[in-house]
Amino acid sequence: MNRVLTQLHDTHNPQANEWVLSWLRRLSPGQTVLDFASGSGRHALAAAQMGLRVQAWDRDDGALASLRQQSQSAVQGVCCDLETDPWPQAAPFAAVVVSNYLFRPRWFLLPGLLAEGGLLIYQTFAQGHEQLGRPRRPDFLLAPGELLQRAQSGGLQVLDYADGVTVDEQGQPLARIQRMVAFKPSRSESGPQGLARWPVRIGPV
Repeated sequence: MNRVLTQLHDTHNPQANEWVLSWLRRLSPGQTVLDFASGSGRHALAAAQMGLRVQAWDRDDGALASLRQQSQSAVQGVCCDLETDPWPQAAPFAAVVVSNYLFRPRWFLLPGLLAEGGLLIYQTFAQGHEQLGRPRRPDFLLAPGELLQRAQSGGLQVLDYADGVTVDEQGQPLARIQRMVAFKPSRSESGPQGLARWPVRIGPV
């Protein structure tokens, strides 16, 4: 699992993460996307620019107001404490993006936000990052293989997974992360044939 990821680490980076965007580009215009714990909303904005219908959920009403203004109301912002409040009622999404966020007590609810065939696009810090910077608390750091285990327990099928270190342009380590894309299979997509529409290589990590 000690694979090195060459993509620049993007904590506090206002630009959308290119790995996240590479998966959002596989969706068709008009499909629905949720930017979960959206923060500044960089992925919500990028998704809206792709012609996707986007919601952003976060507890920071000021950030959501700024996001609505920047997107000219193309992004629907919903203010909610995702760790204590009931989650908003919404139709299932074609994709849910979670970036740099981890709250284990409600992780089991995430698959329920996906439509059949929907994608969970998830990346955040992993154990080992405490040697590089914040966050350092175990509550915010994924254990080895944790995303894989959680996807399996949630009935999702993993398409892409990596556990490794992001580096800067000089090759210096910036962050230890895990990232994963998993989809919610329908009855017709529960086997290998259902994966044919996704041009990705599935193999050992």
